[in-house]
Amino acid sequence: MISGSKVILRDKRLADAQDDYTWQTDPALARLDAVPLLATTFSQYLSDYVSELRYSSPTRCRFAIETLDGQHIGNCTYYGISEADGEAELGIMIGNRDYWDKGYGADAVITLLSYIFRRTNLKRIYLKTLDSNHRAQKCFQKCGFTPYGHLIKDGFSFVLMELHRKQWERQQWKRNDTS
Repeated sequence: MISGSKVILRDKRLADAQDDYTWQTDPALARLDAVPLLATTFSQYLSDYVSELRYSSPTRCRFAIETLDGQHIGNCTYYGISEADGEAELGIMIGNRDYWDKGYGADAVITLLSYIFRRTNLKRIYLKTLDSNHRAQKCFQKCGFTPYGHLIKDGFSFVLMELHRKQWERQQWKRNDTS
């Protein structure tokens, strides 16, 4: 478990499957993620879910996001991990709308970044978010990410953002200096 000020990041578990299925079959959340709506039955989804839990990938680290009182509200991951290039892509989703616009996403991102930069040798974390998702862009900028380009893929337009280890270290120094 990795603790932030508002959230705890923990390993995914089978009990998360129902929430994850609900979020992945929500049309509004699928649009925000620029992914097709999940179109499988829960039993099919559960079978795949069990396999993913059992066989972890060396290029992907997934976490459930919980509130401090244990409510599962979303998920975050870093994936496409390339030790050779020293980078990985970050993804996050707060699926429970009751926790939107209250700082939970930013705390999850900051907590995950802190974990990555303290526990790995990765030097750059990058992400993409829809051009139209201004709320996510604002959150990522608050966490230290800076835009560096655009991407059009599968008919969607994305803002590309990144954060380098040195930027993170400077931000941490500033945060500690003002505390």
